[in-house]
Formats: sequence, structure tokens, C-alpha cells
Amino acid sequence: MSNSERVAFERPALSELTQEYTVVDLHFHSRYSDGFNRVKSIVRRARSLGIGIAVTDHNEIAGAVRLAQYADILTIPGIEVTSREGAHVLVYFYDIESLIAYYEAWVKPFMGKGVMASISLEMEDVISTAKRFPCLVIFPHPFCAIYTGVCNPTFSKERQLALFEMADGVEAINAGNLKKWNLQSAVLGFNLGKSMTGGSDGHNLFQMGMAVTYAEPAADRVEFLDAVREGRSRVIGKETDLFHKVTSNSYKLRTSIKNYPHLLEKNVRFGYTLLNLKSRQVKDSVYRKMNMRLHRKGHGAR
Repeated sequence: MSNSERVAFERPALSELTQEYTVVDLHFHSRYSDGFNRVKSIVRRARSLGIGIAVTDHNEIAGAVRLAQYADILTIPGIEVTSREGAHVLVYFYDIESLIAYYEAWVKPFMGKGVMASISLEMEDVISTAKRFPCLVIFPHPFCAIYTGVCNPTFSKERQLALFEMADGVEAINAGNLKKWNLQSAVLGFNLGKSMTGGSDGHNLFQMGMAVTYAEPAADRVEFLDAVREGRSRVIGKETDLFHKVTSNSYKLRTSIKNYPHLLEKNVRFGYTLLNLKSRQVKDSVYRKMNMRLHRKGHGAR
């Protein structure tokens, strides 16, 4: 399968796709974290679209556990963990029991003040503990505006490379992201040669299905996740327009407001890191130009 076949930046024609493929929105949030909708409403919407769904709440699994009770649609047990550094990790489990066991042992005991706060485990520990269970580890929105993507300056290049080795892949299209960052994420996925996924990162029902992952007819969760792991799945999606982004973010803000001091601290730290990085880049650029001028003058003197 060529790269152009694996990722397509266009609005999914779900009514057509679902006739030939198993289609899943692998990134959706419920009221148990910063989403707006109850699980029963999420299920109703997924049914109407004819797609599978993964409720991947932040540091919380109550929505995923409720979702698993619905046998008439394809459901993927998942969670979006916020590491100590503030970066996010999506983990998809082959069975709900493994998700519960992972959460009870490696998320709940390390929780911050709320579901939107970081847990106290660093990224490497989040991934390595998840890997003790049958699962798929994906970096969501690796390129994005702030520190929640793994490709941010708080991680050194060497550390990023090590983390990429540990994980199974990246989210190539996140409908809540900007296209320029999704393009970078897709290129990263191509270069890594690992799994690529797509999801709406929806916090409201109107976002569901804006970006999806699909594969040849998969009868169950295991077959679908295996297809994703083995690179036999495809991603298609289009970014949410600005108006709907603003609408969605207003709901997210209501949930996050009680966690404001924690988020402010993370944003300030990220801002300092970014400023220091830009400062170093400017200095390096000035030094390079000065050296080139001195080099040219030296040659001219001869």
C-alpha cells in the first residue's frame, strides 16, 4: 500500500466507506472528561453513522467501560493518558478487562487533582506499563500548538526517537488539529513506518466521523486492531472548521477551568522552553553567518 493510499486529507464519505470497510473514529471524548455528551448519545450517533467508536477520555475509563456494554456496534476500549510532561498518549486495548487492569494499576494511583491534570508518570513509564497488556500505543496529534504532542521542544530529539521506538505509531489526522500540523504528523508516520490512525478528537457529536481509521472488513475488535498494528488500515479525514473548533473548545474550557492553575503552569513552562529554543536558534544563525563572512574574507585576503 502506497503512502497516498494510507492517508487521505478529505471529508470521509461514511455512507460509502462503511459499505466496504470497517470504519472507526478512534478518538472521542465523553462527559467523563472534557467531552459534552453522554455515552448513550455517543452510541446513538455512531449507530446512525454506521461506524465503530473509541471513547478515549483523559485519564478516565468510566466512559469506555460503559461503551463496552453495547454489543451492536464495534467499540475499542481506550484512554488518553496525560504524562507528567503534559504530553498525551492514546492506548487502545484488545479487551475491556485489560483497560480496567491498566487503569487501576498505572493511572489511578498516579492521578493529579483531576482528570485533566497530568499523572505523575513520565512518558516512558506510561508506555512501558501499558505494554504489559495487549494494547496499541499511539501518539495523538504529535505536532500541535502546545506541549500535548510528543513533537514539542520539551523533549530532546534523542528522547523523541527513543519514544517513537517504544510506541506503535502516531495519529496522522486529528480533526481538531490544524492541517499544517496534521501534514507533519502524516509525514512522521510515513518516515517511522509504523501504525497510523485517524480520529475526530471530538468533544461534541457533530464532530464524530470527521476523521476515521478504516480497514478491510474486520469482524471484531481484535481483527481491526491487528490491521492497524500491521499497517493494513487507512486514514481519511478533514479538519473541523474554525466555527466548530471554537464551539468545541468552549465546552472543553468549562471542564478545564478547575484545572486552570495546573494548565497555566504547564503553559508557562512550555513558553519558556520555546523562547529559549528560539533564542538558541537565532544565536546559532548569527554565529553561522559571522563564520561564513569571516571565511569569505579570509579567502579574499589570499
